[in-house]
Amino acid sequence: MKLLVIGSGGREHAIVWKLLQSSQIEKIYCIPGNGGIENLAECISGEIEDIDFLVSFAKKNKIDLTIVGPELPLTLGIVDAFQKEGLKIFGPTEKAACLEGSKSYAKAFMKKYHIPTAEYIDTQDMQQALNSLNKFSYPLVIKADGLAAGKGVVIVHNEIEARDVITEMMEDEIFGKAGKKVVIEEFLEGKEISLLVFLHQKGFVPMITAQDYKRALDQDKGLNTGGMGAISPSPIYNNQMRKRILEEILFPTFKGIQKENLEYRGVLYFGLMITRQGPKVLEYNVRFGDPETQVILPRLESDLVDIMEKVIEDRLEEGDLQWKEEKALTVVLTSGGYPESYEKGKLITGLDDKGEKMIFHSGTIKKDGKYYTNGGRVLSITHLGNTLEEAAGKVYQEISKIHFDNMHYRKDIGKFS
Repeated sequence: MKLLVIGSGGREHAIVWKLLQSSQIEKIYCIPGNGGIENLAECISGEIEDIDFLVSFAKKNKIDLTIVGPELPLTLGIVDAFQKEGLKIFGPTEKAACLEGSKSYAKAFMKKYHIPTAEYIDTQDMQQALNSLNKFSYPLVIKADGLAAGKGVVIVHNEIEARDVITEMMEDEIFGKAGKKVVIEEFLEGKEISLLVFLHQKGFVPMITAQDYKRALDQDKGLNTGGMGAISPSPIYNNQMRKRILEEILFPTFKGIQKENLEYRGVLYFGLMITRQGPKVLEYNVRFGDPETQVILPRLESDLVDIMEKVIEDRLEEGDLQWKEEKALTVVLTSGGYPESYEKGKLITGLDDKGEKMIFHSGTIKKDGKYYTNGGRVLSITHLGNTLEEAAGKVYQEISKIHFDNMHYRKDIGKFS
């Protein structure tokens, strides 16, 4: 089989790495890829939002299956465009991708199908947004409705901060059109879990759990990021919690997707907060998470190509997924200053990612046989272990060999949850 993977991050590197373990693979292309992916697949220059180009490439190169990593092409209708041309693709249609593409749509969906989530209001009117602030207590969460590259969620601690954020989003347009409509919702306290499921028209199969560390600094301090590390499984996920999540969240979501006639054959990511009242949905993502993918796929024993084909053919069942008992941990190495301003083009040394090592590239570029930084999140270093402590020891030992100017990482991934 010839496969096409769309994206350029650590998630896509991990997906390519796992796909290559299948005996069915003849060749993998990646658009646009990164410095690490090009060691495994043929990377093709191109824009992920250029749907016409992606369709043309898949047709010209007789691609048997396309896997979409990031959310943007999904919300732009890449699945619809590929299906129209008779091309096999893994992911939800444009209409279904609104579960991530519009936070107000997702919140209305949850409310309609009685899925527990935070109380909220949504509006396109700035004055209405400002007037609604007295209906909530602080801290408070303000979200840009549309896609904002993972930066459109802000936690505010008083009315002055809230007014400033609303003005920046709706009037100053710091997130462009994504912030012209906002969602204001109550702040949920508790522990977070990431739960991903393979979902198709006839059912869904949950994967193992993961837990993401979003804050930039140790002890969960600093700014929110796209993720500084992850562990799998989540230590707070037990049989009782599993039952509640299935009954209160997963089944109602699946039934809602069916009733709304959303065509969905892909991965649905549930960002969950385990509160004192029980599990509540923070967000839906319509694709694999990052860095969760980097700890989930290394624990998967089953053939990922086989799984994806069964999802597309509406025949994946729970017994099709086999998992390793070992725990997994990943630590993300970032450019100094991330998630705010940072420099690119720093030489990366000590990087031996040959053999079975799970070093997944995110923001890297390869020039003349050397790797350079090319983004905020640069590398994800992953290991398995019988315990999280064992996996962490292996990861941090590997990190000690790697260097680039202003390299930053958290030193407490897996130490608390």
